[in-house]
This record gives sequence, C-alpha cells and structure tokens, in this order.
Amino acid sequence: MLQENIHFHKKTFTEQKDMLPIREGYGRGLLEAAEKDIRVVALCADLTDSTKTNYFKEKFPGRFVEMGIGEQSMASVASGMAAMGKVPFFTSYAMFSPGRNWEQIRTTICYNNVNAKVVGSHAGVSVGPDGGTHQALEDIAITRVIPRMTVLVPCDSEEARKATLAAAEHEGPVYIRLQREATPVITTDASPFEIGKAQCFYRAKKPQVTVFACGALLYTALEMAREMEEEVGMLVVNVPTVKPLDSAICAFARESGRVLTMEEHQRIGGLGSAIAERLVEECPMPVHRIGVDDMFGQSGEPDELLVHYGLTKEHGISVIRAMISE
Repeated sequence: MLQENIHFHKKTFTEQKDMLPIREGYGRGLLEAAEKDIRVVALCADLTDSTKTNYFKEKFPGRFVEMGIGEQSMASVASGMAAMGKVPFFTSYAMFSPGRNWEQIRTTICYNNVNAKVVGSHAGVSVGPDGGTHQALEDIAITRVIPRMTVLVPCDSEEARKATLAAAEHEGPVYIRLQREATPVITTDASPFEIGKAQCFYRAKKPQVTVFACGALLYTALEMAREMEEEVGMLVVNVPTVKPLDSAICAFARESGRVLTMEEHQRIGGLGSAIAERLVEECPMPVHRIGVDDMFGQSGEPDELLVHYGLTKEHGISVIRAMISE
C-alpha cells in the first residue's frame, strides 16, 4: 500500500492528476534559494527559458550571467565564482552540461572541491523529436564516477524544488538531473527529502520484488505496484540520490530477495549499476535492470520512445512476472 508518511499529492492517482515538468521545480527552487541566500548566483548557456532559469533572471538580473553557447567556459566561470564564495548554479541541456563540459566539471570543480552546482535539463529519451544528439542517457554515469560529486535525480517537480534548495545548502559539487516533459506531481511540500536518503513509497504486506526507481519512472513503478497488488507484492523505493547511495538499500532489497531497477538512462552506469554494485558487495541477490540497453536515442514523440525503449508500465509488469517465475 502507499506509505502515509510520504504525504502524496491528493490527485496523484486520479484522472485529474496535476502534471508539471520536473525542470519547473528547479526554476522555483532556484528562486527560493536565491531569496534565502544572497550568495546564490545563476549561469545559463543560451537556454534560459527552456531550463526555467528565466524566473531567476527576471528577479535577480544582477546575479545572473548569460554565457551563450559556451558550456566549457560556463563551468570554469562557475568554479571561479564558487572559489570567491558564491554558490553558482549553472545549467543547460544535460547533453551539453555535464556532457560537453565534463572535463571542466571534473577538474575545475570536483578536483578543486568547490561549491558549484551542475543542473542538466532535458535528460532522457522523453525529450522526443530533438533526437539522439540531445537525449542525455549517459549523464548519471559520467557524473557519479567523479570523486566528490553528489548526484540527485528528483522524481517530480516538487522534489526538484527541494533538491535545488538542498543543493544550495550542501557544501560541495552537486549534479541535479531534470526531465523536460510534464509528469505527474507525486509529492507535496510535506513529503520527506534529504540528500543521501531513499524513501519507501509503496509496501505490500509480503513483498516479492523490491523496485528501485528514480526520476519520472518512479510514477511508472508505482502504477505497476498498484495494478499488480493482487498478483505480486512489491516494495517501491524512490532513490532521488544516486550518489551517495543510501545505506538502507540492502535492507529494502532483503525484504523481498529480488530487485528491479528503473531509470530513463542507459542500463550501464546509472542507478541500476549503482544498486547492483552495492548489492553484490553486501547482500547478493537477483537484480534486473530496466533502462536503455546500450543504444542511442532517436527522434520521436516522447510516449512512443518510452515504448520503443521498454520504459513503460507494461514492459515493467512483464519483467516482474518473468522474475517471479524464475
């Protein structure tokens, strides 16, 4: 059943569910963080409206820097600002930041351990018609491998707002991954969020499979659990912090003895890899991973791309059934 302590949005599982882009939460959170802390500044690489940095620009024009199409320079400038005591948030499409400027993020920010925040918008295949060149499917992998980097993947717009506020207060490099399309609003202001913590959103009386999910696919996992509640008992865990991974991951996994991970990212190097790495060292058990299977994205409508790459409720249910029959 849904866990009461999560304080779900009252319309989440209704026909009239509220839909908002996850990136919208970043825009609102950045503005709120700036109102609380004068050190917060923002940089963008010619995508201010798309990344929702326009809210910040309109209210704090003197604390905003438009870098143009210069992602490498943007990371380096943000590093310098952080070294001088500012708390810079810099953003573009995830394919370009952290994609294009990975070396600057690694060396000028993480190697120097400065307090800069990388925000990658429009991640995953659901960017749609922009195609494979703009669909970041490797960004979790390339950020979580860097020492000192914290990696956050919020599940909805409200959690993105909280992740942004938490990143502003966190000392050290942070990557926040955002998606473009409107997705269901699952959580509320009262829902728990803390960097480094995973939360159980759904728990059957006798769990047979533990599902770990992040980003927009958390809602898909919850739909699966609700639809299959009479057939298969599931534990659904939201993992908004991919790095550092919560130490409770093994405890959640042990409740069922089987694990499924779900993410709109390559199966290699993302949440599924992080979970598998932890389990193989501490509590080995069967792990199945749903994600993009070593392929590039392509142009198409978001919904048809999710179907093509097996990132749907229907595919998840078929995988669960196969796991139970093994």
